[in-house]
Amino acid sequence: MRVVSLLASATEIIAELDCLDQLVGRSHECDYPTQVRQLPLVSHAVIDTQTSSEQIDAQVKQHAQARNNNALNALSIYTIDTYQLQLLQPDIIFTQTQCEVCAVSEQDVAIALEQTIGLSPRIVSLAPYRLQDVWEDVFRVGRALEKLPQAQELVQRYQQRLQQLQEQTTVLAIQQNKPRVLILEWLDPLMGAGNWTPELITYAGGENIYGENGERSPWLTWEQLAELNPDFLLLAPCGFSLERTLQDIPILTKHPHWSALKAVRNGHVYAIDGNYYLNRSGPRLVESAEIIAHILWGERLSITTTGWQPIVTS
Repeated sequence: MRVVSLLASATEIIAELDCLDQLVGRSHECDYPTQVRQLPLVSHAVIDTQTSSEQIDAQVKQHAQARNNNALNALSIYTIDTYQLQLLQPDIIFTQTQCEVCAVSEQDVAIALEQTIGLSPRIVSLAPYRLQDVWEDVFRVGRALEKLPQAQELVQRYQQRLQQLQEQTTVLAIQQNKPRVLILEWLDPLMGAGNWTPELITYAGGENIYGENGERSPWLTWEQLAELNPDFLLLAPCGFSLERTLQDIPILTKHPHWSALKAVRNGHVYAIDGNYYLNRSGPRLVESAEIIAHILWGERLSITTTGWQPIVTS
């Protein structure tokens, strides 16, 4: 089969199923494992992602408003290279229906295919909101690639790792109060973390205090953040690398409420590579839970993680 993936997490699942030899094209966000970067790009973002967080947010909201108003010139924030798609002649295209901001959507693919001639691949759409949905997506990819038994084995291993992690953190949480944790998925304006992230915090032995499991990530004000006053504040802007996140720290530190936060006073503020971990609905969500646990419990856990660093708050 000839496969095109327009979703980074789908690409990672394909790799876990040892099917990279079938992958012939990828989205601009598919960058792991590193060998996929040699494949032809089939999509790119039409907004400027190199500008400030505030301006990125404004661009996204402008496109969303245009779509809501059914404007004739309303565009997705992504575009698909229909010429490249025609050249690749895929049998299967993996995309998603979960978020039109996070990745190329099923609607984007449908519009692109209308512009091609003689191309009618199978469209497989992933729709993750909770961890169970992510596991179902692994099955969905496995079924499409005729690798369902292997997909079932993968999910079993993921669940076992998370269960083992929770057993360790439960013991630690009994010895002291669970740390109250708030994860920010955007910094300007502030956005909490929903979808599968509250579950990851639970597995890590923390208490999630903002954002609902299985629900879209919610906005919050600085006043709400100050009132919630988390023990640990984790920064993982959607789509941002660790380096890019660190560039935005001054947005937070210059705010009047910043220095009064308990997490800031106690030196419990951390940046995480959200693009590689928390934001991707794929295999590395297991590592994401381990990262959170490592941050919360330190050397009391016998695990080693990368992709994060503490923020100096004093």
